[in-house]
Amino acid sequence: MQGAGNDYIYVEATRFCLADPVRCAQAWSRPHFGIGSDGLVLIGRSAAADFSMRIFNADGSEARMCGNASRCIAKYVYDKGLTDKETITLDTLSGIKTLRLTVEDGQVQAVTVDMGEPVVVHQLALSGKFAGLGDAWFVNMGNPHVVIFVDDIQKVDLPSIGPRLEQGAMPEGRVNVEFVQQLDTDRLRMRVWERGSGITLACGTGACASFAAAQASGRCNTRADVVMDGGTLRISKDLQTRHVLMSGPAAFVFEGEIEEPADE
Repeated sequence: MQGAGNDYIYVEATRFCLADPVRCAQAWSRPHFGIGSDGLVLIGRSAAADFSMRIFNADGSEARMCGNASRCIAKYVYDKGLTDKETITLDTLSGIKTLRLTVEDGQVQAVTVDMGEPVVVHQLALSGKFAGLGDAWFVNMGNPHVVIFVDDIQKVDLPSIGPRLEQGAMPEGRVNVEFVQQLDTDRLRMRVWERGSGITLACGTGACASFAAAQASGRCNTRADVVMDGGTLRISKDLQTRHVLMSGPAAFVFEGEIEEPADE
């Protein structure tokens, strides 16, 4: 499935119990040698919510949250008849998220995810080899992001600078990295380097982090379209709860069968 080009392999964990999801994520995510994807998502049950999500990046590391994957799970469970609810809850490592489905002709056309309130938003003073990259902000949207505003996003050498920022931008550990160009007061252009997966076509939490940083720095108001390589997400802020809301599409790409990786 894919959401704005962010593509993951989805396994219904209540039917198929993977012995080693880390190895599966690593093997299946490899282009040419596996299925090829940004990672692996397990859809399960939860005592605290309607469904649960575990997500493993392409390198096997486990992520706490993924906005695009959340929307895809909503489409999966509704379209497959696992629920008839048009508002569902999803248990993630960063807390329980509420997903509101837009349904037409019996199928989910779009999903809005309540991503919660950004935990931390503060300006960064990048130093050393990262000095001068742009106006930088740290945002925690359930997972950590460094958002850097630039004048021309096409001039960013993302394959070179992305992995260096992932590993070295924050002393506390690895981060996701977004470069953002403001197109208008309600329109942002974003490119992303995701920790554990590298360059991806979209990142839902990254779009929310970019919006939160743009708001904190006075670049936008309470709503913005975040344009990424794989599509556009509508991000807004609920003024009463201060929560960030993310709306966008989700789609099936194909279904099939694959064996778990053999022991080496």
